[in-house]
Amino acid sequence: PQSIPCAGGRHCCPQGSRCGADGESCITEPGMGGDTGALGEHRRGQGSSPRVPAASRAVPCPDGTSECPDDATCCVTAGGAWGCCPMPQASCCADKVHCCPHATTCDLARGRCLSPGGDRDVPLSTAFPAWKRQPPAPVELRQVLCPGGRSACPDGATCCQLSPTEYGCCPLQNAVCCSDRQHCCPQGTTCDLTRSTCTSLGGSTALAVLPKAGEIKCDEETSCPDGNTCCRLSSGAWGCCPLEQAVCCPDHVHCCPQGYTCDPEGGSCLQGGGSRLPWVRKTPALPRGGQVTSGNVKCDDETSCPDGSTCCRLSLGTWGCCP
Repeated sequence: PQSIPCAGGRHCCPQGSRCGADGESCITEPGMGGDTGALGEHRRGQGSSPRVPAASRAVPCPDGTSECPDDATCCVTAGGAWGCCPMPQASCCADKVHCCPHATTCDLARGRCLSPGGDRDVPLSTAFPAWKRQPPAPVELRQVLCPGGRSACPDGATCCQLSPTEYGCCPLQNAVCCSDRQHCCPQGTTCDLTRSTCTSLGGSTALAVLPKAGEIKCDEETSCPDGNTCCRLSSGAWGCCPLEQAVCCPDHVHCCPQGYTCDPEGGSCLQGGGSRLPWVRKTPALPRGGQVTSGNVKCDDETSCPDGSTCCRLSLGTWGCCP
């Protein structure tokens, strides 16, 4: 717990020493105490993988892409990149190589750190390179967008048409939608409306009733799929956050789950206890009412996507639809 992390985050040295430039030793400065020795290595369990500090225990640097260990300070290095001074609220020296403890000043000529009252005189410390922050993991949209893009069903459900303008949610994956537009059956079965059953070679089960796929009203003209939250976009128009009772971020692009706050610098969502989640990107809201039509977004002469979605190339080169 009293160690100093070295460049790359793989090795460390005892407190009171610094990491050698050769990457293989720890150097003790005069007056720092301790002995020169070999580098220690961060290990996790029995493996030899580098130990990556938890995001909530790291100090983010102003560039938004670098970070330093907890209780360290970000300082600009001579190369223009960010480095880490192994002490909290440190003073970064003008040579962009060294640093001093909090409330002291750098005396580069003498290689010392001086306090205003002259009662403290310690050697300069050397900053080590900061590491790059881990990018937030992509967030999956836990919903199934129905054709037309004006309603959605929970993940694992199937959209079934109730009327020319409305869809229902069958609580089964890849379900069979019955012709009466009121019921559905499991995959691999057929609807027997006369007997009100779903039949297959192995027997029959009762028909499932289709609940209506809801939508969240943003204003009199626009809405979002059920389970979303209406958030304003930078243009002033409404956008849809794919989370219930979400927090809309001030950048008008992202949103966070309920109980979290937006951290624009870290590109994430923060909770009071220090837990961190990747933030979510909003999608444009859609006009309310009117005829629901599919295929309004043309990808090429042969392929199209539902209204309100975007054509994106898949790895095979074919078109896919982003909701």
